[in-house]
Amino acid sequence: MIYREAGDFKTSYRADGQTFPIRLERWGYYAVLAVAFGIIPFVINDYWANAVLVPFLIYAIAALGLNILTGYAGQVSLGTGGFMAVGAYAVYKLMTSFPDVSILIHILLAGGITAGVGVLFGLPSLRIKGFYLAVATLAAQFFLVWLFNKVPWFYNYSASGQITAPTREILGFAVTGPTTSAPAKYLVCLVLAFLLAWVARNLTRGSIGRKWMAIRDMDIAAEIIGVDPLRAKLSAFAVSSFFIGIAGALLFAVYLGAAEVGEAFGINKSFLVLFMIIIGGLGSIFGSFAGAAFMVLLPVLLKNVLVGNLGWPTDLAAHIELMIVGALIVTFLIVEPHGLARLWRLTKEKLRLWPFPH
Repeated sequence: MIYREAGDFKTSYRADGQTFPIRLERWGYYAVLAVAFGIIPFVINDYWANAVLVPFLIYAIAALGLNILTGYAGQVSLGTGGFMAVGAYAVYKLMTSFPDVSILIHILLAGGITAGVGVLFGLPSLRIKGFYLAVATLAAQFFLVWLFNKVPWFYNYSASGQITAPTREILGFAVTGPTTSAPAKYLVCLVLAFLLAWVARNLTRGSIGRKWMAIRDMDIAAEIIGVDPLRAKLSAFAVSSFFIGIAGALLFAVYLGAAEVGEAFGINKSFLVLFMIIIGGLGSIFGSFAGAAFMVLLPVLLKNVLVGNLGWPTDLAAHIELMIVGALIVTFLIVEPHGLARLWRLTKEKLRLWPFPH
């Protein structure tokens, strides 16, 4: 009886087109922000930061980027892990080459470098699409991993071939390196995730987003009505790669601290982010966060239940996790292709109409 539109009047086009049109939704959104920014930083510990919240925020940024490309622009990509590697190695080179510059500027520059690489590998989308474009981006994945493995300049000629993030501070608090505290990690990732989600929401609701969706729905018809496929597709690759590059930079510098490209940014990473947007919902900002939360929380839940409570072997729990994820992907593709976002939307519609049957 609470979730109603009665008494919630709109007096302008701006109010009618807002993201949260119902007052209760806006209150819930502000409450979530208040908890995220005002409570969690003071109670978070290392376990919750490293196991749940920080990876959730980082993967949510990566899922946002891939959802812009695949969900809104309709361009299939299997090179997410490679583009995350570009962001990671770019921020590493910037951190070691310009130690006096703020780490936030390095992260944004790493996203910009990844955007340029994404545009380069997005050029084939002007001629090919569908399965062939997926193969082309898969080739980009393998090429980038090979490049960072074989060229010693990228890892500063380290004997181990790994890259290690030096300590960097923001406002006197270390956000990278071994002395980083859990609240500092969380707040950096939270601020960037919030800002990038706000940017993504505004882009997808504006003229650029409408062009992406026109290309996704029918590219020939979109070109007939005046949409330039060159600018639309390459801008989608650029924005998507920018988000994914920032996610890769955060994953390396803030979360992992040290990485080897084959292990941290292999093909499994590309499939992981792809599974997030399939389960969460293609073409949905909320779906990106829901899919990231699901894929991050599922291994933690299974490990605590199967290994911690039932005493099962760790490898058996890992195999069961893969089986569950595969079954869920098949189920969502058959039953609800729009994922958790669509289920959440249907739930809200049912609440708005309850107790009436229609």
